Amino acid sequence: MRLIIAAILIYLLYKLFIKGGKKGSYREDKRAYESNPDVGEMVQDPVCKVYIPMDQAYIRVINGKKYYFCSEECAEKFEKKTEEGDGA
Repeated sequence: MRLIIAAILIYLLYKLFIKGGKKGSYREDKRAYESNPDVGEMVQDPVCKVYIPMDQAYIRVINGKKYYFCSEECAEKFEKKTEEGDGA
């Protein structure tokens, strides 16, 4: 009987320590992201549709509207597309 109780205690301690070291659930990760003040607001690049932190984005003001891009290449593609659209 003592052996069974000891085995159960060892198993519970094992689960307790292993669970503490594993990555949390989606909800826990989301809460950690939302509560972390070091992570800036995420914005979407209109060309390639990836999300990037606002403070790392390439910013262009086109026709009075501010756009955020992941790279200079995406910004140039968008500007060229916008110029072609305005000229037509």
